[in-house]
Amino acid sequence: MEQVSSTGRPVQITVTDGYDLKGFKGDAPVTFIRAEFNQVVLGDSAKITVSSEGTAKYNFAVSVEFNPEGGITLDDLAHKPVFLTVTEVLPKEKKQKDEKTLVLGQAVVDLLPLLQGESSFETMAPLHPVPGSPLETIRPGIKQCSLEVKVFVSEPLLTSTQILQGNLLKVTLEAAYAVPDSFMPVGPLQNYMVGLQVPSAGEKDYPILFKNGTLKVGGEREPVPRPKKWPIANILAPGANNIPDAFIIGGPYEEEEGELNRPEDREFRTQAECIKKRIIWDLESRCYLDPSAVVSFQKRIADCRFWPVEITRVPLISAPKGKVGKLDKTEDESQLSFHGVAYVNMVPLLYPGVKRIRGAFHVYPYLDSKVYEKTKCLFSLFRDTGHHLTQNNKVGGIISPQSKPVIAKNLREDRTIKDTQALSIKSQSSDTPLEVEPSLNHNPEGQQYLEAGTYLVLEIQLDRALVPKRMPEELAKRVKEMIPPRPPLTRRTGGAQKAVSDYHMQIKNISRAILNEYHRMYGKELTKLENEMDKETLEEQKCQLNYELNYSGKYFAFKEQLKHAVVKIVREKYLKTTSFESQEELQTFISELYVFLVDQMHVALNQRLVREPQNLEHWLDYGAFCLLTEDKIKAQECFRKALSLNQHHIHSLLLCGILAVLMENYEQAEIFFEDATCLEPTSVVAWTLLGLYYEIQNNDIRMEMAFHEAFKQLQTRVTKQKSTGTLENLEEGGKVESNLDPSVTTDGSSAIAIKVEAPAGPAPGAEGTLSILDEFLEESSKLQSDSQEQSQDPNSSQKLPNVFLKEIPVKKETSKCQASSAALNPNPYYGVSQAPTTIFMETIRFLMKVNAVQYVHRVLAHELLCPQGGPSCEYYLVLAQTHLLKKDFAKAEEYLQLAAQMDYLNPNVWGVKGHLYFLNGNHAEAKACYERTISFVVDASEMHFVFLRLGLIYLEEKEYEKAKTTYLQACKRSPSCLTWLGLGISCYRLEELTEAEDALSEANTLNNYNAEVWGYLALVCLKAGRQLEAEQAYKYTMKLKLKDEALLAEIHMVQEMVGFGNPSF
Repeated sequence: MEQVSSTGRPVQITVTDGYDLKGFKGDAPVTFIRAEFNQVVLGDSAKITVSSEGTAKYNFAVSVEFNPEGGITLDDLAHKPVFLTVTEVLPKEKKQKDEKTLVLGQAVVDLLPLLQGESSFETMAPLHPVPGSPLETIRPGIKQCSLEVKVFVSEPLLTSTQILQGNLLKVTLEAAYAVPDSFMPVGPLQNYMVGLQVPSAGEKDYPILFKNGTLKVGGEREPVPRPKKWPIANILAPGANNIPDAFIIGGPYEEEEGELNRPEDREFRTQAECIKKRIIWDLESRCYLDPSAVVSFQKRIADCRFWPVEITRVPLISAPKGKVGKLDKTEDESQLSFHGVAYVNMVPLLYPGVKRIRGAFHVYPYLDSKVYEKTKCLFSLFRDTGHHLTQNNKVGGIISPQSKPVIAKNLREDRTIKDTQALSIKSQSSDTPLEVEPSLNHNPEGQQYLEAGTYLVLEIQLDRALVPKRMPEELAKRVKEMIPPRPPLTRRTGGAQKAVSDYHMQIKNISRAILNEYHRMYGKELTKLENEMDKETLEEQKCQLNYELNYSGKYFAFKEQLKHAVVKIVREKYLKTTSFESQEELQTFISELYVFLVDQMHVALNQRLVREPQNLEHWLDYGAFCLLTEDKIKAQECFRKALSLNQHHIHSLLLCGILAVLMENYEQAEIFFEDATCLEPTSVVAWTLLGLYYEIQNNDIRMEMAFHEAFKQLQTRVTKQKSTGTLENLEEGGKVESNLDPSVTTDGSSAIAIKVEAPAGPAPGAEGTLSILDEFLEESSKLQSDSQEQSQDPNSSQKLPNVFLKEIPVKKETSKCQASSAALNPNPYYGVSQAPTTIFMETIRFLMKVNAVQYVHRVLAHELLCPQGGPSCEYYLVLAQTHLLKKDFAKAEEYLQLAAQMDYLNPNVWGVKGHLYFLNGNHAEAKACYERTISFVVDASEMHFVFLRLGLIYLEEKEYEKAKTTYLQACKRSPSCLTWLGLGISCYRLEELTEAEDALSEANTLNNYNAEVWGYLALVCLKAGRQLEAEQAYKYTMKLKLKDEALLAEIHMVQEMVGFGNPSF
């Protein structure tokens, strides 16, 4: 890391010229410049005669010695400017020994650019006149007098690390409004002070003080914008008090981040800021935070949401005679009065992109126990440590070198510094608050703040946000790319190919219904018998099934369902539209038609059941789905089928071993795990699972061996990655053969897709497995083909066809409720960069990905006890996920709170918390969490579900523009029927019918069995005046049994309004 030079470096300030100058006497006054910094005179320039044009060439140079290890520091440069005082030297009169001088004005040079990486800069500093100066009378058309100043350092004061990772804190105290009535503008002078402590890199906090507030009576509102002022005293020119280009601009109460920002507070705020007494400061103090201080700053915010901002009043009395104009303090402890505190919520500074908070904050009486309970702060800035602060020029308050400190020592407590430190240690080692004296828990003067409703208005601003946020330009560009131009839609009226396709679709529907009926009747018996059923039993079941179908009327319903498709084949394929001339001709045609229909039936069934049966990824994905539904028998069958396709596939071996353990087939489990470690000896997950198996068998020696080997392989991989500088997280150093790899994320992963599409809820049991398998095979094939197309063409996502009312059967998709439940099993934490992991956490990620939740808790116990592990954000997130899957919302929320405490900025924490609130029905909190999640620069692992649910909430709240933007992003990332449907609904509600039709057409292409898609297509066609298409869409809406009663009622209303669209009219 780059180090700042320990030797001092001069900061050179050069005044080259003065412009538009004039003096008290004569047109060519003699002037000189005095430079001051940190209340120290740096030097005087030569005496220069101003020309008749008002210019003077000073070429006056001074320097400030910057030394970060002492003397002038970065904090001094941050909040202390250079003052340039221009003085006129008057001509000597007779018998006058010394020259007489009069101050014309002061200019201020802000050195802040040096803390922003600049090594030199030039500025034209206005010369502010002192009272009575001839520079005050500025005639129209004449420029304000100014000084041309150049600032230079030989090398930047900050290293690149400090520039990138450091920060600049600005705290602006505007005013205290509605102060107690006992505050009187007449009587003894009072010093009104406000202070807070900022965590720094060292052990001690950095204090910021604001002094000498001005008490004003009510009558009018403070003007805005008004300039912010330097926190420095003894500035000669009133205009030099103002910080250049820094203004208090105010704003609507509702946009503030503090308190009193609700509509019901408006009346009180208006009265307080117009009529009631107030104390005005308008001061800005700056504090440079180096990288380590930024870390401390963030940690303090995460640990303590609220920071105390203290306010007090100390009377000032005139000094003894002979020190006229100076103020001093009494040494009586009672001088510290009206001690109050405001609690400022600093958490918004941890929000992505937020670098400023401004608001009003109630003032409460300062009571040690309350302050400790609220902020965990052990000391009072004024009472306990204040008498040391004002002697330090770095505090940022108004400090006069001609006055003594104004904070009284806490004589009542009579505590020494050592006693205070001992109390601090005792308090920090205990979970209970400090035991304070009873007198410190009673503050009648501070109670007056509460009775009067006093509040502070302050602003806390950082140079850059602690948590970066995506730029709007980037988001706009992504949104623009989401829906590329599409070719005009080719509309088809029908044909032989379409007739055959419709027939295939009906065959699939009927076969699925028959299989479901069969499993309803004999599913449990099939599970018990497995493959041992004889032919006689099978024939008996077949007869009973036929009887049940005929008796229930389902057989007749199936025939009616198939009749329309057969009629279309007769008309379109065989062109038969008239009666047959003879019975023989009819029989011949029927025989030919029967053969064709049977052949096409086999084509349809084979297409459904045996599509890509050699693709083991489909079997692994379906097995993972079965684990999610706790159907271990079917999961084992799927994993073994995958292993039979490739006996050297590591993940198939591991999953078979896991199922063997869950079903207590331990001998088989050992074979699977050992085979996996032999085939892939560098696999961390394989060795860890083998060690867990040996733990179950109480074989401690082999358990230690397996864990040691896993740890060694992990260390080898980490070392290799560090040495080669690779940022890739390769799975166990081996060749990636499966998209179930716990360290690799693929957008087209069918494992992820099945979590979206598969219905969650109770396990379907054996009676539904074959039909679910049919559905899954079709989905997996679709996903696999899509993934291959995208890998071949990186722009394929922008070339989706714009299909409308397309009836080719494609992958099915569940309702939004089912997709919401399915989202409970995320792809753990792959959207964020991972901290150094352990062998157990890596195994947990793999188990969570394949839904082996039953196995996860055993591994979590090891992670908790592991020396390299222990409780972490990811640990608590996994626990929350497991309880969320069980719908144990209370436990899930408890663990999410712990995860947030460990890593408040982890987008997965907010994503999962949003899922929790969504499933709990608290959509307002879910919306806030989802919005926080998508605002992070780094994506959460489950962005698809975040976008889907956030879009749904926006639709419910009728925020259609936001819903549109959200669904657009979802369509770009992982397009599905639900994402396009959400986009179509948003566009329809915004009356963008063309865009709505495009989006709904895409949804229809991905799943033409979604009744809601057909319903909105019907609405679009009705609004567009296309009667035939409106009736067709409505027919499919009713055929698919739309369950959304509100949508159905809306369709009927629009049909009545336009006068068509319902064939039953």
